[in-house]
Amino acid sequence: MFFQKYAPQTCPQVKAALKNMGFSPQKQDGTSHEHWEKITDGKLDKVTVDCPKAPFGDTLVKSMANQAGVSKKVFLRYCHDKKLKTDPHAVSQPELSRE
Repeated sequence: MFFQKYAPQTCPQVKAALKNMGFSPQKQDGTSHEHWEKITDGKLDKVTVDCPKAPFGDTLVKSMANQAGVSKKVFLRYCHDKKLKTDPHAVSQPELSRE
């Protein structure tokens, strides 16, 4: 399908996707915002997840994908395919390039 429409993402879907991409949750101090971090090629990628705002619409999903250093399409694929557990920042990702 050329344009695939997904329902708004839930907080557990986003957290599972980030975990499967290699991000780890950081200590949370008195705020609803959770920070997930990962170091890739010496660069710190930090994704902010605010679960009370869930379900997450297109704008927030696009923002989280950008923070994670991947496209919205790749981020959504990780949210919906629990079998994806490889680093999306790796050079060769044939399972991500399929249509």
